[in-house]
Amino acid sequence: MVQQRGFTLIEMLVVLAILAMLAGSARPLLEMSVQRSREHELRAGLRTLRGAIDAYKKATEAGQVKSNADDSGYPPSLQALVAGVADARSSEEKKIYFLRRLPRDPFADPALEPAASWGLRAADSPPDEPRAGKDVFDVYSRSERRALDGSRYRDW
Repeated sequence: MVQQRGFTLIEMLVVLAILAMLAGSARPLLEMSVQRSREHELRAGLRTLRGAIDAYKKATEAGQVKSNADDSGYPPSLQALVAGVADARSSEEKKIYFLRRLPRDPFADPALEPAASWGLRAADSPPDEPRAGKDVFDVYSRSERRALDGSRYRDW
């Protein structure tokens, strides 16, 4: 009598069903991990931009950046943080740089430039209705999505 080796069709279907259940249960964990990493990237980007905006304001108050009497002391745009501004205290034509590159909002459309991915708030706009203006007082995410903790990204 010849002995046959191999799996039966039923055994193969059972194994495939078990693999499908394992893959289905791992997917939500993977999606949560991806969202958590994007949230971490958003926090880091906001921290970097807000730190650079504050450094610009301090440099203006210290007299390193020229400003008019009616200026708020905040940068006119996010690009000014990367492009640099002339050092008012230096006799040479030196520039002060506040950022090497602009971070991008990880929840924004990838086709947008990094500067266009953020929502801007001017110094003269109310905190509950941020709007862009002649300067950049703060930045926020334009995403309407909710974080893992239930808060909205735009409120960070």
